Amino acid sequence: MRPQTPGQIGLCSWSMRPRDAGHMAAIMVELGVDRLQLGLVPHRDDAGLVDGVPEALDRIGARVVSGMFGTVGEDYTTLETIRRTGGIVPDEHWEANQQVAHKAAVKARELGLSLVSFHAGFLPHDVESAEFRKLADRIEIVAGIFGDQGIDLLFETGQETADDLWAFFDHLEGRGVTNVGVNFDPANMILYDKGDPLEALRRLLPRVRSIHIKDAVRTTTPGEWGAEAVVGEGQVDWTAFMGILAEGGYMGDLHVEREGGDDRVGDARKAIDVITRAMAATR
Repeated sequence: MRPQTPGQIGLCSWSMRPRDAGHMAAIMVELGVDRLQLGLVPHRDDAGLVDGVPEALDRIGARVVSGMFGTVGEDYTTLETIRRTGGIVPDEHWEANQQVAHKAAVKARELGLSLVSFHAGFLPHDVESAEFRKLADRIEIVAGIFGDQGIDLLFETGQETADDLWAFFDHLEGRGVTNVGVNFDPANMILYDKGDPLEALRRLLPRVRSIHIKDAVRTTTPGEWGAEAVVGEGQVDWTAFMGILAEGGYMGDLHVEREGGDDRVGDARKAIDVITRAMAATR
């Protein structure tokens, strides 16, 4: 058993919507955390705030511990639009997405990071299909871009079941791609209706290198989004979640991500309180 500790808690930069580097540092001081997963390139409503952040965090005794990048042309309007446009699946954006990945990898190396997360896109179920082979080829290229910089590439969960993601990793490792892992987001398993987040965490934990603290409520209408919720008000059992991490000896970061609502900092404060209490309950 290795109970999780508050010292593992951090923030996702993009979800706090900072105005500048100093504002990002001020938010971290207000919330009492010292770890940040930083958006490395502009993505959706994130400006890709990078310049000056490490220096601002250093002044408050905090640091950037990992990165994230988004891909070109993603449309999250509906589950169907993100299925078509997500990650590195769309042919029309493949060349541009390689450039985005290279920019993110170089920036991550400059910042001294070893982990960078992204959404690869919906993974095909059929390992014999042309779609599966094409996406595997592309991921091998993107993983190589990061591997050349000494960085591991993490897949964020949600757009496939845990078993499908595990099978994809097995396939990649069979091709010699070893610098890949998981950024586990329990809320995404609910939002995309891809299985129970606790069961998925148990399945994927040997490959989990980073975690997003986010909550959600599952849809009652198949084919539609679930709804994000403030941590503690959704369907993730956080005490059980922390118990699984403790049993598995997880030692990575736990980054609070809040992508909805008008009081992101207030909601992050609630999240920190919920998971801190959940950690204490597993001791």
